[in-house]
Amino acid sequence: MPSFDIVSKTDLAEVDNALAGITREVAQRFDFKGAKCSVERKEQIITVLADDDAKLKQMHELLKVHFTRRNVDPKALDYQTVEKASGNTVRQQIRIKDGIEKDLAKSLVKDIKDSKIKVQVSIQGDELRVSGKKRDELQETIAMLKKLDADQPLQFINFRD
Repeated sequence: MPSFDIVSKTDLAEVDNALAGITREVAQRFDFKGAKCSVERKEQIITVLADDDAKLKQMHELLKVHFTRRNVDPKALDYQTVEKASGNTVRQQIRIKDGIEKDLAKSLVKDIKDSKIKVQVSIQGDELRVSGKKRDELQETIAMLKKLDADQPLQFINFRD
């Protein structure tokens, strides 16, 4: 029976490359001269340190630009609340989404069932398995999911006949 998997994976090597590019750009840009702005990653958490809210917004723009350059979807970033750090600086933690969470998985299953495409969907941990009798139905399901605006990047892997 033909099937494929829906996953949400983020390439951490590309994330590191993007963060290195941001660090270089912050060191070279004139508007960041003398500013204490930095970005670093530990496991699935990126910590952004900036002088004030304006610099923090510029760091967010740099994150989007450099992630897009590296083919990492900026939707994979989950921005946490901004907190005060030492001095007058602000700190924000950004979680890198990896895997499909239960509530998103349930809404994807509901959307697939509502589309009336004759496929079966099962939740397997942090990914979904879609199987059907015809290959065309699976391709139709992929096209339908690409049109949906999920708050997380989705990849379609292991397409089998």
